[in-house]
Amino acid sequence: MTVFDISQEPANLTPIEAADRLAQLAKLIAYHNDRYHGQDDPEISDGAFDALVRYNRALEEAFPELVRKDTPEAQVGAKPQSGFGKIVHEIGMLSLSNAFADEDVHEFIARIRRFLSLDDTAPVTLMAEPKIDGLSLALRYESGTLVQAATRGDGTTGEDVTANIMVTDAIPKSLKGTPPAILEVRGELYMDRDDFIALNKAQEEKGAKLFANPRNAAAGSLRQKDASITGERNLQFFAYSAGVIEGQNWETHSAFLSDLRGFGFQVNDLTKSCDTAEELIAHYQMIGEARAGLPYDIDGVVYKIDNHEYQRRLGQVARAPRWAIAHKFPAEKAVTTLEAIDIQVGRTGALTPVARLAPVNVGGVMVSNATLHNEDEIIRKDIRIGDTVILQRAGDVIPQIVEVLVDKRPSHSVAYEFPTTCPACGNPALRPEGEAVRRCSGTYTCPAQFNESLKHFVSRNAFDIEGLGAKQIEQFIAAGWLTEPADIFKLTTRFDEIAGLERMGKISAQNLISAINERRTIALERVIFGLGIRQIGQATAKLLALNYETLPKLAEAARLAHDKTHPAYEDLVRIDQIGDAMADDIIAFFSDEANQKAVENLLAEITPIAPEKPQDDSPVAGKIVVFTGTLTLQSRSEAKATAERLGAKVSGSVSGKTDYVIIGADAGSKAKKAAELGVAMLSEEEWQALISS
Repeated sequence: MTVFDISQEPANLTPIEAADRLAQLAKLIAYHNDRYHGQDDPEISDGAFDALVRYNRALEEAFPELVRKDTPEAQVGAKPQSGFGKIVHEIGMLSLSNAFADEDVHEFIARIRRFLSLDDTAPVTLMAEPKIDGLSLALRYESGTLVQAATRGDGTTGEDVTANIMVTDAIPKSLKGTPPAILEVRGELYMDRDDFIALNKAQEEKGAKLFANPRNAAAGSLRQKDASITGERNLQFFAYSAGVIEGQNWETHSAFLSDLRGFGFQVNDLTKSCDTAEELIAHYQMIGEARAGLPYDIDGVVYKIDNHEYQRRLGQVARAPRWAIAHKFPAEKAVTTLEAIDIQVGRTGALTPVARLAPVNVGGVMVSNATLHNEDEIIRKDIRIGDTVILQRAGDVIPQIVEVLVDKRPSHSVAYEFPTTCPACGNPALRPEGEAVRRCSGTYTCPAQFNESLKHFVSRNAFDIEGLGAKQIEQFIAAGWLTEPADIFKLTTRFDEIAGLERMGKISAQNLISAINERRTIALERVIFGLGIRQIGQATAKLLALNYETLPKLAEAARLAHDKTHPAYEDLVRIDQIGDAMADDIIAFFSDEANQKAVENLLAEITPIAPEKPQDDSPVAGKIVVFTGTLTLQSRSEAKATAERLGAKVSGSVSGKTDYVIIGADAGSKAKKAAELGVAMLSEEEWQALISS
């Protein structure tokens, strides 16, 4: 599972960095969407997922020119699974936009008034209903008889679960009264908490897999290949909206819900009509206070325009209706005891404290660990072993401690002392001035750093060796087969030993060896990224590959740059996006003797391929250029890419070696420095004329 850092403000990112992060987010959000909607086995909390989506949206707003075709903003749910037939929804099953604060609710209503050209006195009635944490279903009735049931799937195509629904008591098979000729009812299939606990107890007694939460249990129960198992599970259903309807119209959502009750559906009793944002928020708060005592899980309140004609006029955006929004609850909290503090060592040597907690249920998930971030966080909150703490799951994969209940602290309690030596290898753990993180100084001699470094080395964006993941790396290290990255390529001589391992066999061993051999020739930027140099991401690795073309040249330049008066240092820091701090990390990596030997041994096993060479016959080939100010003819990222393609080297700072500074609107200090140094300054138009000549 990938942990994504959302702490970097979009305003502080370059276009290249933003594009890189948007690409990562598109894959990560799609992955977690599939885990939640497609596999019913989520890896992260709803809060963590929402945080990723909000960060993606913020990036797209800051860099609209970088919005991807596969943007998560256009995605709904996940592709239907292969175990069931497919049903195409005549009317798409959309997702909902989210509100997280009261001001979001006020803005939602204001947007509706603006869109419909309603003044502040015109009534706008909305329905507020609990957002059930279950599995969305579409039920089709013809002449009052259930004929088809489908999951939401990706919003366009769902799974045909008709056979399984027919054996449940949750949904009426024949409707009461006089329903329309065709009626598609949509709602949420769910499982009560008590039934969830009983099911997990039965699963445990059978030695079967436990369900993570009630939603997971409901979805897993529905997707049984043996429908009789579904029939044995106590599932329930709340109806809340419509799809295709023929033979009757309802003017309002409230009237529709009233008739659904008459047809025999369960409609949530906490649904209420509200005329103002204040009424909506008050009802939201009331439901929030009652949440813990409800027999089912909810994660917010949905607000919908009551008037169906208004709904029709408002329509939808890419994946969500304009007439509805989900007001999400803040993270659920729980009280427990901090039993111990463990120190984890990452691949860059960072010592990260993790709280070991007495297991507690938070929002349907059993939690026993929480991040403590760093030693300053422990000092600031005065967190001690034995403390009673309040924790929450919000925005992070690992829950966090938000408060210490000091009045419940044991009398013998003592302040926690953060280690100054690495718990994995005993080397000094140093904290550079100005940094929040303490790091082990052992590099490859530290087993913890080495383990994590090798996992990074084979990760998707580095060497990406199929069949060689974290578990296999740990297994091979334990066997004594891996002591440095080059040893991965020597695994090809261990066919019999690998084949003899548990869960391997000859076919798996041969596939692994073939996958390793396929990576002996690999793009240089992947190699640089795979080395795990601190602060060097994919985009920076590519810049280094473009500028130095071979790993030995990069290593030699870094060693020379150790002397900051050497021209090699200036050459390094003038590369676009590489400043002093990043340069120091590159220099430190290649100055380490163990790293030098590891790189030398690796190059004996692989052949890195340099990026495609830029043009060498363009008017700007070999020139050093700097872009400053706001560009209007091209985006900054497009202008840089064009310059690099034409053979120019784009720098982030102006020096005596700079050939051209391209001046956009509101240019600042770089333009001033260029004038002081006598560097040629070009307008955008002049730059375009130059590169076109």
